[in-house]
Amino acid sequence: MKNSHNMYLENIKVMDCTIRDGGLMNKWQFSDDFVRGVYNACVEAGIDYMEIGYLSSEKAFDRNEMGPWKFCHAKDLERIVGKNETKLKLSAMADIGRIELTDIPPASESVLDMIRVACYAHQVDKAVELAHHCMDKGYETTINLMAVSTVGEVELNEALADIAKSRVPVFYAVDSFGSMYNDTVSHLVNKYKNALPGKEIGIHAHNNMQLAMANTITAIQEGCTMLDATLMGLGRGAGNCPIEILIAFLKNPKYRLLPLLQAIQDHIHPMQKSIDWGYHIPYLITGALNQHPRSGMAWMDSDQKNDFVTFMRSMHDNELLE
Repeated sequence: MKNSHNMYLENIKVMDCTIRDGGLMNKWQFSDDFVRGVYNACVEAGIDYMEIGYLSSEKAFDRNEMGPWKFCHAKDLERIVGKNETKLKLSAMADIGRIELTDIPPASESVLDMIRVACYAHQVDKAVELAHHCMDKGYETTINLMAVSTVGEVELNEALADIAKSRVPVFYAVDSFGSMYNDTVSHLVNKYKNALPGKEIGIHAHNNMQLAMANTITAIQEGCTMLDATLMGLGRGAGNCPIEILIAFLKNPKYRLLPLLQAIQDHIHPMQKSIDWGYHIPYLITGALNQHPRSGMAWMDSDQKNDFVTFMRSMHDNELLE
């Protein structure tokens, strides 16, 4: 049975989100050397897309507090990638309410190829408007509906009806809280597929319960073709599906593992001394309770970070009080 699975699927596309999602752990204050290391690894590994940060308005965030990858200005991007004369496509994420339409240059004047619009269920109409605006400016787009694990069926059905009517070609199943098991992912991806004929479905999994990779495999089996992952799972809180495990699994000759390991060795692994991302018990607790990871992150930043029992009790108290 040695390596008998065959995940060589033509239409799979992998997106590395290390800088964008990982930036949530250090306010996007990566050195140029770090970002260039991730970029070069993605190019050499044959990764399809690299999400290099967020597009945000200067009015929404302070440059003195946030690093350049919260804003993705042309001069910062070009310092790293030049004109990006490679097969790797570059993406940035835009959050509803934190970007003005006028902040987005035409794609012909940008090294970005894709803009992914992140929204909550009540913002879907605004997300469609922003995504259409980006498409009209020449970008590839997706809509990533966050925190879907907290959305009721009726509200989700309404959101999906709006997405179905839109021109946006890709819609993401997002496990924001890392609270989903395989059966939930299965149900969600199938729901999305049925509601959105002709659209591509993506998966963005978090690792609160050590299931980001397993949930990504489930999503692939259910027909997801856009797969998000990060180097060593670097991302907010429990982090994401580790791209090196995903690439090892996919068995696709267009991808190479060694360049990813180089970036991990040079840049990502050393960060573990200063940043606690990835699977930790407080993140398990927020995931299992379907809670936003912010309380787990605050606990991990405190001097009580290893007192798991007190954290669990405090979370249950919150549940009871609510």
